[in-house]
Amino acid sequence: MTDIKAVILAAGTGKRLEPITVTRPKHLIPVAGKPILQYTIESLKNIGISDILLIVGYKKEQITNFFKDGTLFGVNINYIEQKKYLGTANATQLAENFISNEPFLLIYGDLLMDSRIYQKILSQSQTEKNIIACKNVENPTKYGVVTVDAKGYVKKIIEKPLNDSFGNLINAGVYLFSPSIFTSIEKTPKSSRNEYELTDAIELFLREGNKMRALNVSDEYWNDIGRPWDILEANQYFLDKVENENHGVIEEGVTIHGKTIIGANTIIKSGTYIEGPVYIGENCTIGPNSYIRPYTSLGNNVRIGNSCEVKNSVVFSRTHISHLSYLGDSIIGENVNFGAGTIISNVRLDKKDINMDIKGMSVNSGLKKLGAVIGDNVQLGINSMIMVGKKIGTNSSIGPGTIVDRDVPNDTIYYVKYKCVNEKFKYKEM
Repeated sequence: MTDIKAVILAAGTGKRLEPITVTRPKHLIPVAGKPILQYTIESLKNIGISDILLIVGYKKEQITNFFKDGTLFGVNINYIEQKKYLGTANATQLAENFISNEPFLLIYGDLLMDSRIYQKILSQSQTEKNIIACKNVENPTKYGVVTVDAKGYVKKIIEKPLNDSFGNLINAGVYLFSPSIFTSIEKTPKSSRNEYELTDAIELFLREGNKMRALNVSDEYWNDIGRPWDILEANQYFLDKVENENHGVIEEGVTIHGKTIIGANTIIKSGTYIEGPVYIGENCTIGPNSYIRPYTSLGNNVRIGNSCEVKNSVVFSRTHISHLSYLGDSIIGENVNFGAGTIISNVRLDKKDINMDIKGMSVNSGLKKLGAVIGDNVQLGINSMIMVGKKIGTNSSIGPGTIVDRDVPNDTIYYVKYKCVNEKFKYKEM
């Protein structure tokens, strides 16, 4: 065990991940059967950190109800609410009374990474009081770029530079701080975004003569869960690490290849073919004659009907996918109902990269295959078809036979209206 405590910032709203985050904090998005935040907490426990403070805000009750006091996860969890979203420095400052006179670990709660990153920081904590984890990336303009001196100490952090002229070493969102960082936070002015930025506090911290070691962790897995396709990437990474585990019922005539987790009271019906790695939760019904392809994660109480195909997708709990449906490279919320014959397209005809609307901007996913993102409580009519990269908002309904070729807002009924034009029952779109 170590005396070092950990503070996890988990107050954000996750706007870029809507509609999935309309009904839940992004930190509870499931990846390979576990919420994002659970991976971080388990990693901290595994390296001997047991005292954890969660800075919560958006839909905080869901986080506190899930993790409670941490006993079930072998740690001690405390909570402080960030009542006003005044930036990461403000959120960090809330932890001051939780921290004693020892250095502490600070982690952004929407990150997923190999636990060896935390271990490497702890290993250097014997000689360094302040450390920032850094990683080389291809496109540094989306992050805070870190410049270092010849001895490996931080010179400057440049937030989202316009080009890569400052290099491609970025802030990985994991820090070891001495308690003196709180003095710098108190002196930090608001940024142009009208927030107190942690990177501004670090700049002031450095100008006052403090040193911060830049620890390059580029060799380890790291994922900033900020866009829907980041969820799919993380799901693939963690599914590659699963081992076979079956607590369900597998009927005669089922074929399973590769590593698969099957939860309690789940039934895999005859004729179903599963290619791992795959995660299937508890109380699910799969098949008969369904095809579950690699990198599929199904939550609890999911039903996959007759002759369906699902691949490389994250499906939340209580969702029903009726017979003759296809689902690929998608994220499907909770309590979604697929009418029979629903198809989600995941490849453009011209095979170009697929764009998705993120906070009002069309963003290139860099992927040739990307399906849909569907919020909770959506109803899809029979033979509906969703085009590549489209989103359907929470509590919306799609009419039978409708082609969804644009994003559908929350709480919307979206359908194609037809009228009869002659006695032979030919139809013409309105």
